[in-house]
Amino acid sequence: MKNYSLAIALFASLSVLAQDKQLTMEDAVIGLGTNLRVESLSQLKWIPDENSFTEAVKTSYGNALVLRTLPSLKTDTLARSNEFTDMKSVPSLSWIDKNTASYRNAQDFMIWNRETKSSEKLLTIPENTEAQEFESATSSFAYVVDNNLYLLDGKKQTHQITEDGKYGITNGKAVHQFEFGISKGMFFSPKGNLLAFYRMDETMVNDYPIIDWSKTPAVNKNIKYPFAGRDSHHVTLGVYNPKTKKTIFLETGEPKEQFLTCVTWAPDEKSIYIAVLNRDQNHMKLNQYDAQTGKYIKTLFEEKSEKYVEPQHDLYFLPNGKEFVWWSQRDGFMHLYRYDLNGKLLNQITSGQWLVNDISGKNETSNQLLITATKDGAMEKHLYAVNWKNGNIELLDSDAGYHFPSVNSNGTYVLDTWMNSTTPRKIDVYSTDKKFKKNLLTAKNPLAEYDMPKVENVTLKADDGTDLYGRMIYPTNFDANKKYPVIVYLYNGPHAQMNINRFPASGNLWYDYMAQNGYVVWVMDGRGSSNRGLEFEQAIFRNLGQVEMKDQMVGVDYLKSLPFVDGDKMGMHGWSYGGFMTTSFMLLQPDVFKAGVAGGPVMDWSMYEIMYCERYMDTPQTNPEGYAKTSLLDKTQNLKGKLLLIHGTDDNIVVWQHSIDFLRNAVSNGVQVDYFVYPGYEHNVRGKDRVHLMQKVTDYFDLYLK
Repeated sequence: MKNYSLAIALFASLSVLAQDKQLTMEDAVIGLGTNLRVESLSQLKWIPDENSFTEAVKTSYGNALVLRTLPSLKTDTLARSNEFTDMKSVPSLSWIDKNTASYRNAQDFMIWNRETKSSEKLLTIPENTEAQEFESATSSFAYVVDNNLYLLDGKKQTHQITEDGKYGITNGKAVHQFEFGISKGMFFSPKGNLLAFYRMDETMVNDYPIIDWSKTPAVNKNIKYPFAGRDSHHVTLGVYNPKTKKTIFLETGEPKEQFLTCVTWAPDEKSIYIAVLNRDQNHMKLNQYDAQTGKYIKTLFEEKSEKYVEPQHDLYFLPNGKEFVWWSQRDGFMHLYRYDLNGKLLNQITSGQWLVNDISGKNETSNQLLITATKDGAMEKHLYAVNWKNGNIELLDSDAGYHFPSVNSNGTYVLDTWMNSTTPRKIDVYSTDKKFKKNLLTAKNPLAEYDMPKVENVTLKADDGTDLYGRMIYPTNFDANKKYPVIVYLYNGPHAQMNINRFPASGNLWYDYMAQNGYVVWVMDGRGSSNRGLEFEQAIFRNLGQVEMKDQMVGVDYLKSLPFVDGDKMGMHGWSYGGFMTTSFMLLQPDVFKAGVAGGPVMDWSMYEIMYCERYMDTPQTNPEGYAKTSLLDKTQNLKGKLLLIHGTDDNIVVWQHSIDFLRNAVSNGVQVDYFVYPGYEHNVRGKDRVHLMQKVTDYFDLYLK
């Protein structure tokens, strides 16, 4: 009995020790990508038109790609690493059809045949390629070099499509600063017979210097930066026909300062649809153009708003080719609408006070779209099947959390990678009829041996009664009788959400690191942030930073009401929009935070780019009061606490001048501000040097809050 009791005591003590490890700064910043990486499965990809998927595995003879067939999950070896010349493992394959796939081998673009298990080089991609797009139907490859567009056709003949590319004129590249959901600049037609592409003329846009300080003397490289209220670029859409070797441009008309997005080919390749948005971003026309002549055909419908319209998604054509799905926030939430080719609304597919995130696939037999949405909570993402004719909707997955589904070609099976606050990662495969489900991976918790802090979700109320979702990370070894300093981390800008049901529970291991070092950490999504609907997001319109500060003060007041919070030792940190918010607080609410660290901060919205800034602020000419109120360049005299500004010298998003001009004003007012730059970095600091950045931030709070 004594030995048994001793064994229990020893086991208990070992368990405590096993969970007693502390995060290092390296763990906190880069650990989830290195030593604390969560287990996963490699190359989980569906084979087109088959109920089978691939997985890369290690074997006694090296790396292999296996095929798993459903529902039996029968496993066959598809390829071995030694079948790929000069490669140590099976490369990442992108399936073209069920028999062929493409991959990269250094600069060579290769085509692999499943039946013969042989590879053929399509082309050697030029080293200085700026953008590229592969078209599988004709085995064509489009690419951009020096702002000019080239096409290698299926007969391996090279076409130089444009010759006018230069500094200020780009062809085949993404435009409009990657806003409006734009991620590329080339669009092959469905059968691969034609190639549409963006042409952007920025010659009228201001040059802006970016200095390379790594050379002596330093070297200047100008970029084109379209400042709010100033000249904007002009974008057109060309269509190239490889057979005639001719290009026509769609007649998108005047004014030239407009935005062209949601570029979508008609299934028959005869026409192209474009969402044409005016520069004020409050009037959108969905137009159809003739792909052969470039002529305008018709406007299918229009959307207008007193604030802004924000088209972000291509048309999604349904299987009959005569109907399409359109994404719109017209009822206050991002939902799906079914139209015919004449622009007649057939029905609203989804509705409710939640929003659609993505269309993951379709099941033609059951007339269902498979979508991810926030229907079961704004901090969750789940997969649903919705009938595009009658709107009937059902939940397909069964676990709380954030789901990243991959759907097979016919919409009958799903590979579901998901996580929540207590589940690092699970990968399941299931049938959409819910008759089959199999777990493929349950990842171990890489933090199991660490002394992780308690994380608590908190819901507060804004001044108008709106729910605000916050998250508190308690100090480890929490003592309710002690007083703790606080770090408030925030972003609170559009298209971002900090609090979701994911792993780790805190959302960021640096928060856990700070909690292990004696801080309360608080993160809250105020109005202006995403996934809560249009009214929640548009509350910031024309006055960025104002409503957000009100909401964050609700969090501050809550924190100060807690007996274990030291309200005199509060710090705030944020980057980009969060840097703007941090600086705003330090100047406009100077008695709240003792210390702030603002990274890559916007200091004056008139120095930010047109597409983003004019959507939320209008122009400086039409909203001078809003720009004056939100500018921080003339308010440095208000600073009372300690403020550290951090900026990358090569920042091409929030240009370096923001913080430089702020320092100039601080000097003029005799105000002391701390400052640190990261040479050669653009808008953020990544990789191993991010450890240095977060140590800098941490040291600053330790200096002034402890």
